[in-house]
Amino acid sequence: MFRRTFWFTAGAAAGVWATTKVNRKLKQLTPESLAAQAANKAVEAGHRLKDFALDVRDNMAEREAQLGDALGLNEPVDAELPAQRRFAVIENAFEAKQPKYLENTQYSIDNRNEDH
Repeated sequence: MFRRTFWFTAGAAAGVWATTKVNRKLKQLTPESLAAQAANKAVEAGHRLKDFALDVRDNMAEREAQLGDALGLNEPVDAELPAQRRFAVIENAFEAKQPKYLENTQYSIDNRNEDH
């Protein structure tokens, strides 16, 4: 009698365990759950991408500082040299497309591939 009771209880427990396992898996596979999982993965990927971009920016600034020191670009400018040339921009109230420069520049604004 105890043997039958033991196996009945073991079978019932296994059935309950298997039923709860299957129900959990079915809930995970519903469209709402899959959409929530995809959204969470996208948010995680966005955070990782943002961290990567911040690391790249920090390392780029550090490398630029190293190169500036190596090339002597960060040293103070001699007093004998003229000041750096800057272009004055005319404000045009009628056209807000692109500003016009007072002096003719060597490169055009529209040419994005100046080094080719």
